[in-house]
Amino acid sequence: MYYVYVIQSKNTREIYIGYTIDLKRRLKQHNDNLSFSTKNRGPWLLIYYEAYRSRKDAKLREDRLKHYGRALAQLKRRFINSFLEV
Repeated sequence: MYYVYVIQSKNTREIYIGYTIDLKRRLKQHNDNLSFSTKNRGPWLLIYYEAYRSRKDAKLREDRLKHYGRALAQLKRRFINSFLEV
C-alpha cells in the first residue's frame, strides 16, 4: 500500500503533504529531523492519510493536494476540527 498523508507542526502550525509506503517510519523520520523538507519545524502530528494500492495514484493525489489549492481547501473544510488552531 501507498499512503498520502498530511502532517501538521505542533510549533509552527504549518502543514506538510507527502506520500510513502511506510507511514509509521515516515512520520518518525519527520519527527527525528531526518527529512530535509520538515527539519527543525516539528514535532509533527499526523492529521490525515489515504491509502492507495498504486504508487501512481498516490503520487497523483499528493500532487493535487500540494499544487491545486482547491483540493487542499476541500480537505481542510472536511476535517476542520482535526487541524490545530492557528
